[in-house]
Amino acid sequence: MYIQGKAKEAMTFDAIVVGSGVSGGWAAKELTEKGLKVLMIERGRHIEHITGYENAMKNPWDFEYRGQLSNQEKKDYYSGARAGFANAQDILPHFVKDVDYPFQEEKRFDWVRGYQTGGRSLTWGKQSYRWNKRDFEANLEDGHGVDWPIRYEDLAPWYDHVERFAGISGSKEGLDVLPDGIFQTAMELNCVEKEVKKGIESSFENRHLFIGRAAHLTNPTEEQLALGRATCQNRNLCKRGCPYGAYFSTQSATLPAARKTENLTVVNDKIVYETIFDKETDKVIGVKAIDEKTNEEVEYFAKIIFINASAMNSAWIMMQSTSSKHPNGLGNESDQLGRNIMDHHLNAGARGQYPGHEDKYYYGRRPNGVYIPRFANWGDDKREFLRGFGYQGGASRAQGDPRMNDATFGAAFKEKMSLPGPWSFGLRGFGETLPDPNNRIRLSDKKDKNGLQQIEFDAGWGKNELKMRETIMQEAVDMLEAAGLVDVVGFNEAEKSMGVGIHEMGTARMGRDPKTSVLNKWNQVWGAENVFVTDGAAMTSSSCVNPSLTYMALTARAANYAVEQLKLGNL
Repeated sequence: MYIQGKAKEAMTFDAIVVGSGVSGGWAAKELTEKGLKVLMIERGRHIEHITGYENAMKNPWDFEYRGQLSNQEKKDYYSGARAGFANAQDILPHFVKDVDYPFQEEKRFDWVRGYQTGGRSLTWGKQSYRWNKRDFEANLEDGHGVDWPIRYEDLAPWYDHVERFAGISGSKEGLDVLPDGIFQTAMELNCVEKEVKKGIESSFENRHLFIGRAAHLTNPTEEQLALGRATCQNRNLCKRGCPYGAYFSTQSATLPAARKTENLTVVNDKIVYETIFDKETDKVIGVKAIDEKTNEEVEYFAKIIFINASAMNSAWIMMQSTSSKHPNGLGNESDQLGRNIMDHHLNAGARGQYPGHEDKYYYGRRPNGVYIPRFANWGDDKREFLRGFGYQGGASRAQGDPRMNDATFGAAFKEKMSLPGPWSFGLRGFGETLPDPNNRIRLSDKKDKNGLQQIEFDAGWGKNELKMRETIMQEAVDMLEAAGLVDVVGFNEAEKSMGVGIHEMGTARMGRDPKTSVLNKWNQVWGAENVFVTDGAAMTSSSCVNPSLTYMALTARAANYAVEQLKLGNL
């Protein structure tokens, strides 16, 4: 039997959850509400809801350089900066300094991370879409990757479950390509978006434009109000942390629910880097961690373990978890651990100006845009590439009247900048990435400040993604021109690297066979069935829609199964 020492009893729980982001928060909520004593381990600092959002109520003039990054900050936050996501007013408090947490790159990978309570649930885009039935059959259909061990019907009731609790605003459209869910009142399209919708839908068969489905409360339920959540205020300052609890995050939703049970313990600044395998019981019995500040080693023990550290870090933990039974890493008989990295490829689309409507404006700063679901390779539509893409975008008015372009300073300049400019509208594609075992991470020989091996990335876009991008741009141009926009310009920034979508997936995929996958249909690790992985690492394919809602559903489903099996004595 593995021996830990005198403090083992104090470090023993029913369940351990590694990570406190979207999926980790859900795991903690579901397990504590089912009566388990749960330890949540977060590698970063603690941020308390409301009081911990240091920039939430600041004005633009409260920030040095008006929120732009200084030259030093561009160096410190190099991955987020080069990807275009880092700015001082929204992001810096909730993203890590890349110089403090370095990684290696065989190929460039923009790895944007948030190490704190809540993880990237504080900074995510909140777009929340169900996968469709065909998404779970795509690998089987075209032979890429392995077949999903589940189907849409397996996840549908769990989509219901998480949508009710999280609060998703949206409209029911009755489309097979994008299944409807349980929605709160949809946000409203502005006047130009309504016109573009008419133009596109009247010009193209089987194309639809509607408001995005977003994890923002528009008419909170009694359960949500009881947790201290409120209606979205249309500030669009979400990445600073929402003191109103209007958007779904660990802090606003799952953490308060878990705390209400009095079954949750949270520890911060502890980096889990390995699981503990006991060869006598043939089980994983705990995890090893190192204190981020002191380098002190600590071990925690539990009957079941949920690894929800994000796609890359979850695989990193498992790759270091070697034992006599798992010599190649936990659950890695297939040699697929760390492979099949997927992301959504962005930065292809079109933009233009919409003439007229100069007497109209919009209220507030709606934290949402329009959505056009996949139409390529759907139904009778056939393309030269596999899978498909969707679009996100919207209409807005620029600042400054272009008719006063001779005003360069003084009162005339102030007058120019106080007036709204013309209406513009843009679409940006989100394209599916095929699973490819050559897109992978490795354990580098280089170590970080805590003496832990760094991750090395070797992943990039394939021919299918690059071919799809050309179509994403051209179709966007065609739709905007048909809808009456002028000065339409297409764009395809194909040089952008993986990671830019911040939808990392696939490093410990689900499957039907331990020889070809890392997890089974219940998100259990093959050969270590008391360990569950339900974050982006578990994904077997990527679809073209934002994945976080699917992580939530997978987590709730796996937690329910874990507790059932625990009660039966099978774990």
